[in-house]
Amino acid sequence: MILIFGKTGQVATELQRTGDVIALDRNLTDLSNPSSCYDAIKVHTPEAVINAAGYTNVDKAESEEILATIVNANSPKAMAQACETLKIPLVHLSTDYVFDGTGDQPWQPKDVPNPQNAYGRSKKIGEDCIRAVGSTHCILRTSWVISSHGNNFVKTMLNLSENRDALSVVADQIGGPTPAKDIAKACLQIVEQLRQDPSKSGTYHFSGTEDVSWADFATEIFKQTGRLVSVLPIPTCDYPTSAVRPLNSRLDCRKTGEVFSIHRPDWRIGLNDILTELGVI
Repeated sequence: MILIFGKTGQVATELQRTGDVIALDRNLTDLSNPSSCYDAIKVHTPEAVINAAGYTNVDKAESEEILATIVNANSPKAMAQACETLKIPLVHLSTDYVFDGTGDQPWQPKDVPNPQNAYGRSKKIGEDCIRAVGSTHCILRTSWVISSHGNNFVKTMLNLSENRDALSVVADQIGGPTPAKDIAKACLQIVEQLRQDPSKSGTYHFSGTEDVSWADFATEIFKQTGRLVSVLPIPTCDYPTSAVRPLNSRLDCRKTGEVFSIHRPDWRIGLNDILTELGVI
């Protein structure tokens, strides 16, 4: 049995569709109380743990950085400590936001993080805490998560296009959209391999291919759904947000392929599956 932190999130939802997992929601485990995370693992004695939960409201984190850090760093540390006690692997989802978003080359797992917002800082601290514990682990950084459930870019574009024939979308942020279903599949494969070979522990990247801008992504959504919506490319400076967004969210995923034989999924195929599930194509 695999214990999942998170229940209603995009990846956690997909993980629950796979079979032998127990997903913990806020009623069972309070991520703002790290000791409850430790206790949950000790009580359930799972074969592995996947942390698909977290404080993910990027803009709100600017005013709640202490809470974001507890949820995204202190609680994962407690999870890692419990996993180390039980000698079981931990797969922890992280983010491209740990990088500063400069340049135009894909970020490698070994690159030095330099987060530019509170959310990114909290996730970086969480990564550092897990590594410091020294348990069998995989820190899996991903980006631009999409699915048929939860809040994400695909659903936002579909909702906005219901009564608008033109949308302004940021065109200078580049990254790889990543279907939650593919992330869930990757997490389960990694868990199994870590159980067999703990030496594979480390930090890895996983995102969809090919890298595109948000504007290009929106264009593909409307293309697949047959919606006649014009996408007007704009720079990030014309769409101000509380938290700074990285311009370069490209992730170099070669190490994940070399170590785990898990390769970047084609997000266009995943998008088609999502749109089909939503009943819009």
